[in-house]
Amino acid sequence: IQRKFSSSPYEVYFPRNSTMEWQPHSPNCDVCLTSCRGIKRKKQLPNLQLAKRLKIIAERARKNRCGKNQGKLNNKNLMKKITNCKKIHLSTKLLAVDYPVDFIKAISCQICEHILSDPVETTCRHLFCRTCILKCLKVMGSYCPSCLYPCFPTDLVTPVRSFLNILDSLTLRCPVKECDEEILLGKYGQHLSSHKEMEGKEIYTHINKGGRPRQHLLSLTRRAQKHRLRELKLQVKTFAEKEEGGDIKAVCMTLFLLALRAKNEHRQADELEAIMQGRGSGLHPAVCLAIRVNTFLSCSQYHKMYRTVKAVTGRQIFQPLHALRTAEKALLPGYHPFEWKPPLKNMSANTEVGIIDGLSGLPHSVDDYPIDTIAKRFRYDAALVSALMDMEEDILEGMKAHDLDDYLNGPFTVVVKESCDGMGDVSEKHGCGPAVPEKAVRFSFTVMTITITHGNANVRIFEEVKPNSELCCKPLCLMLADESDHETLTAILSPLVAEREAMKNSVLLLEMGGILRAFKFIFRGTGYDEKLVREVEGLEASGSTYICTLCDATRLEASQNLVFHSITRSHAENLERYEVWRSNPYHESVDELRDRVKGVSAKPFIETVPSIDALHCDIGNAAEFYKIFQFEIGEVYKNPDASKEERKRWQSALDKHLRKKMNLKPI
Repeated sequence: IQRKFSSSPYEVYFPRNSTMEWQPHSPNCDVCLTSCRGIKRKKQLPNLQLAKRLKIIAERARKNRCGKNQGKLNNKNLMKKITNCKKIHLSTKLLAVDYPVDFIKAISCQICEHILSDPVETTCRHLFCRTCILKCLKVMGSYCPSCLYPCFPTDLVTPVRSFLNILDSLTLRCPVKECDEEILLGKYGQHLSSHKEMEGKEIYTHINKGGRPRQHLLSLTRRAQKHRLRELKLQVKTFAEKEEGGDIKAVCMTLFLLALRAKNEHRQADELEAIMQGRGSGLHPAVCLAIRVNTFLSCSQYHKMYRTVKAVTGRQIFQPLHALRTAEKALLPGYHPFEWKPPLKNMSANTEVGIIDGLSGLPHSVDDYPIDTIAKRFRYDAALVSALMDMEEDILEGMKAHDLDDYLNGPFTVVVKESCDGMGDVSEKHGCGPAVPEKAVRFSFTVMTITITHGNANVRIFEEVKPNSELCCKPLCLMLADESDHETLTAILSPLVAEREAMKNSVLLLEMGGILRAFKFIFRGTGYDEKLVREVEGLEASGSTYICTLCDATRLEASQNLVFHSITRSHAENLERYEVWRSNPYHESVDELRDRVKGVSAKPFIETVPSIDALHCDIGNAAEFYKIFQFEIGEVYKNPDASKEERKRWQSALDKHLRKKMNLKPI
């Protein structure tokens, strides 16, 4: 402690070679007073007056204790006078809820007994208002007012966030007369400032002394506006000439900018600031929204990025959060009126639907899907309508390019490619928030072609140029789950499949270009990789004996026959095989039954369109690379006419290398 008070050595205060003689520094000091009056415990005296003497000592100690308590009370009153914070801190009497006494004591300052304002915590874990403790430390000395533990201004720290959140959520009654509103402590300052603004408006309200009612400034003629603002104009001109080199325009625009910021109209303020600094407004809000969503940035993370980029570059490249929220409302599917003929089975006719919970309508049990699964999706028909409305210009331009009349109402045939894929580890991408599974699955679709029947021919008026591009892929469902979890996929994607099946047998009526047009949809499930095809078609995983998603070939058969194999794994056949697996009508053993159904062990729930098989390609590529490496070893480009024995030596050299270096066993 002495080291903090002074840099002088300790011998100045406590000499080592001699004994300090205690001198009372004040007759009012409790410690010195008890010391000189003999309150300290002494050895027992052998005289007969012992009982009487003990009684006298106890009586003195009781009197001293009363005096000490009175001293503490006087000390507290003195500290309250020092802080003098009655006008700036809030009394606990304003609390709208009748909290327990201990709770009120916990949220009150130990000095002024008001509700904690800008609270700080000492090393001895006592809480004070920042201004109160700093004033007390300055006047009373460097110790805690509650327990007299040494305390310095550098030791003060902010309490934990959870306590500050509890403090901000306290409900207070507004002390202003005729305002019975109850507000949170965190929003108390904002509420009080609104009262002050109202008072200011009442003070500065123009008093009309008869005659014609006073008109608003913007409704006046230019001449009348000049007349009314002549004094203000002279003041601004004087200020500009004195401070800004006569730039009146900069002063006026800065005043306008500050007025917009004061009214929380930040979007207009940002645009004005961009114009003032001679730069563009940066990326479009929709682009910024797409960046935020696809990179899994939370609002706070995006805002930090926006501020950092703006501070470093001096330009507003990214748009602020309020601009993204406005763009989100305009871009989300579910806000275009449409109709189905006949109406879709088991689906609402309401078209005002946006983002919905992917788990809605499902029974909440552990068997159906994990408790921590999070899924958000659009309704399939609303998402398709939104995609078509985004392509309205392309459709009309395509009709014009083929010399078709704009008023043709169809029917238009729309081919939709469906895609579903896992998104890997997203635990580091989604930012702060609830604990979620580390993997995600996204179900999306792409409008591939749009054709219209004209006469006896089908005219293609739209074709997607880059069908595999992320820009033309429309998200439909996002779930935080593992793609290998068959039960979760079934529970979440089954409603989407039911909506798709209902739309196959109906016609969409949608107003486009002022004319009601009819659309039919054809769905192609070609956007699935090999792993997900296995999952949704009920096949075993890729390590299975039956490696092909198109045919019933085993691993050995596929290695012998790389190219030619018939497509036998259709969706209907997989469903039949699952029924055989489920019911086992021939009463076979597990291995026999597995061989009969060719590895179908789960219920197929999404129909996929057969395409080239990944594993056949891998085996073919491996064989080709095996030959290429042999040719490299033997340097065939130097000796193309090598003998059979030489080629066998190359093969054995390659096999030896694969065994030793890569621990592979060549087939």
